[in-house]
Amino acid sequence: MNKVLKTNFLLILFLITFLLSAGNNSFGDFSFESLLKPLSGQSMRNSSSAEDIEKNGDARAIEPNDTLTLMDEDGPGIITHFWNTIATENVFYPRSIVLRIYYDGLEKPSVEAPIGDFFGLGLAGHKEFISQPVVNTSRGRARVCFWPMPFQKHIKVTVTNESDLRVGSFYYYIDWKKLNEWQPDTPYFHARYRQEYPAKPGNYTILETQGKGHYVGTVYSALQMETGWFGEGDDFFYIDGAEMPQLKGTGTEDYFNDAWGFREFSAPYHGVPVYEGVFAGDRVSIYRWHIPDPVFFEKSLRVVIEHKGSVMNEKAPITKMDLAGFKEREDWVSSVAFWYQTTPTTWDEPLPPANKRIPPYKTLKFDTLVYRADPAILTVPTEYFLLYIPLTPESNIEFDFEIQQKGTYRIDAFMILSLFSGAFQPYMDGKPFGTPIDFSAPGYDIAPVYLDIHELSEGIHTLRFEGVKQALKHTRTMAPKTYGLGIACLTLLRLEDMEGYRSVLKQLDPNAFPQEQKNN
Repeated sequence: MNKVLKTNFLLILFLITFLLSAGNNSFGDFSFESLLKPLSGQSMRNSSSAEDIEKNGDARAIEPNDTLTLMDEDGPGIITHFWNTIATENVFYPRSIVLRIYYDGLEKPSVEAPIGDFFGLGLAGHKEFISQPVVNTSRGRARVCFWPMPFQKHIKVTVTNESDLRVGSFYYYIDWKKLNEWQPDTPYFHARYRQEYPAKPGNYTILETQGKGHYVGTVYSALQMETGWFGEGDDFFYIDGAEMPQLKGTGTEDYFNDAWGFREFSAPYHGVPVYEGVFAGDRVSIYRWHIPDPVFFEKSLRVVIEHKGSVMNEKAPITKMDLAGFKEREDWVSSVAFWYQTTPTTWDEPLPPANKRIPPYKTLKFDTLVYRADPAILTVPTEYFLLYIPLTPESNIEFDFEIQQKGTYRIDAFMILSLFSGAFQPYMDGKPFGTPIDFSAPGYDIAPVYLDIHELSEGIHTLRFEGVKQALKHTRTMAPKTYGLGIACLTLLRLEDMEGYRSVLKQLDPNAFPQEQKNN
């Protein structure tokens, strides 16, 4: 009994000590216990809310190549919550809109990244996932983070529309706290985007910084240029100028807390929001938050990862498909590093321009496509998309598009998902591919649909959606049965236009592309 009392006493003493120490920290404790003690500071908010609170114009527009200032405030303070959602015709806006945060009057930012990558998802992707500091919902259109971002003297938060298309609506909340006092040695939040398109020889650098702080997260993305497993490379952390890494990994999926390849999932501290497969043209985007296990450094930190994996020739006989198991690949890789330092730091390397951050996609808006429907009961072109309402599942609609140069194309479509949509089997030039796609949803959304990789010759091609009779995932007794389909645009990416595509395969097997040799 005495041992039990003694143990309970020590536990209570530890809890009291913890709460007292937390009371001396203006922002470092987010436990439930912290809500049970008096809180200091003043709650503040910067948002896109209309100045006239009786009106509903609660968004800001951003013209092409213009910058919108979200916050420009004196400290001391700390950002505790940042949410946004964006409406624009530019389907690649997660890569073309850039977030920058400037501390204490510095001319260069200490946070600089495309807005999609900063919020955990690279490659201009749109996907839902839930983690502790960052969450994406509404099919990837609602983004929120809870990274604490303290500032002593001043903070300025901006977003820049680095595209030729207008951002019609940028909605945002930034909740922050005005602090009564600034604690010495308070670390500043940093985030930096990098890319190598394609990956260069040697390890890929995620971060290299000087100073004292701790590393708290990685977002890593790859557009694959070879068929095979891309993620055999190890991660290495060089702390305080060490010649050899103190932290050594065993594989890309191991660093991101998965194993034996990837599959899509999200967890509080690690996840794979996007994993499309092993073929050239497939994408992957992954995150790892070092919140329970930050990497501390006193003088400097260098974080690198190998870009190695297998290389396969899927057109070869099965016994000759696998050409290499641990070879440096020239995938298009990008990353965002997240860390804290006791003084704000900046860098000289410029952010690549938007046309270098976004692969050379060609966007075909619906009104540039020739289409035919059967039955042709009701096709409704709107400003942003085409609606087909056949009123029966026994229907089809097809779209003609022109390919000007023979090649291997990744095709995506931005489609309408709604309670009025049906299920359709896709066809390319009369041949079915994939499985039927259920476009039904409880509400109304525009979302990307990956339509796979296709080898297309020069000339006119036809993408066909043929209605299928199957139980829809989302139906309501009060909703009319329209079995509709809606499309906003197609995006085409010719892989041969991308530096690094199949370069390793060509080195390993010079006969892999006999047609190219014949043409040369």
